[in-house]
Amino acid sequence: MMTKTTASITAVAGYVPDYVLTNEELVKMVSTDANWIETRTGIKERRILKGEGLGTSDMAVIAIERLLKKRGITALDIDMIIVASVTPDLIFPSTSNIICDKIGATNAWGFDLAAACSGFVFALTTGTQFIETGKCKKVIVVGADKMSSILDYTDRSTCIIFGDGAGAVLLEPTTDGYGVIDSILGVDGSGRAHLHQKAGGSVKPPSHATIDAKEHFVYQEGQAVFKRAVVGMAEVSAEIMEKNNLTSEDVAWLVPHQANKRIIDATAERMGLSSEKVMLNIQKYGNTTAATIPLCLWDYEKQLKKGDNIILSTFGAGFTWGAVYVKWAYNS
Repeated sequence: MMTKTTASITAVAGYVPDYVLTNEELVKMVSTDANWIETRTGIKERRILKGEGLGTSDMAVIAIERLLKKRGITALDIDMIIVASVTPDLIFPSTSNIICDKIGATNAWGFDLAAACSGFVFALTTGTQFIETGKCKKVIVVGADKMSSILDYTDRSTCIIFGDGAGAVLLEPTTDGYGVIDSILGVDGSGRAHLHQKAGGSVKPPSHATIDAKEHFVYQEGQAVFKRAVVGMAEVSAEIMEKNNLTSEDVAWLVPHQANKRIIDATAERMGLSSEKVMLNIQKYGNTTAATIPLCLWDYEKQLKKGDNIILSTFGAGFTWGAVYVKWAYNS
């Protein structure tokens, strides 16, 4: 009998910029209240990438270099880099392409994947296939976004939520039953009406008119998104538990997308999990879009134990959503 090859997470690393944008500082920029922001979202501060000519790849490169050092390998050992992002350095070439050049990963190929806040989960599931089929031995999956580059800091419905950051994991093959076990992913394109960027694409290319109308920023109808996200994230998380016969006792950690503390609480409640089993860093980073889940893994890595059942769960623009069941492969 052949033993199944699975994609195991063998290392994780992250990077957040030094600049801290607090709620108190935001209040000076936009008409809102610091306490209201924290009560409604759970966010106290977020990190912002400052500096001329710095983009998403610069954050991702630091996260990846930390990852390589931790694993004791070099960029030449990497077969593939998948970058989940909605804030690529350029429209083309891909940010993956740029990262490969910056770190010297001359044996690797890769691409960008755009699924907004679900990007990391979609990219992780994609990278897993290349490991399982034997096509690749070492795949880096990065979630990175410089959300500050597409935020209108006079729009309090969006600018209070997002921050910048990058997180990366290394996938390697194993036959010992650890790694990415299962995933459930979904999309509903009709949801784009409630959360999107109006201009900059092929339908509405940049022009003086689009810039004047502030159409290159995140546009969000908060209530509509919140309602769908609460249901979507909670349901897909419960569904993957049921599919794999997992009880709340079996699950060591929920790794939820960090969009809103209330959505995270609703998801944990639906799964029957106590708050002690929920990874949370929204208070210090805000919503870093594709980076939230790997940044949680990075923050909580020392608490993860080999064999832990963890559920990654997300909901994002598109609409996109998904849950991944991972059996953790190592002790820190």
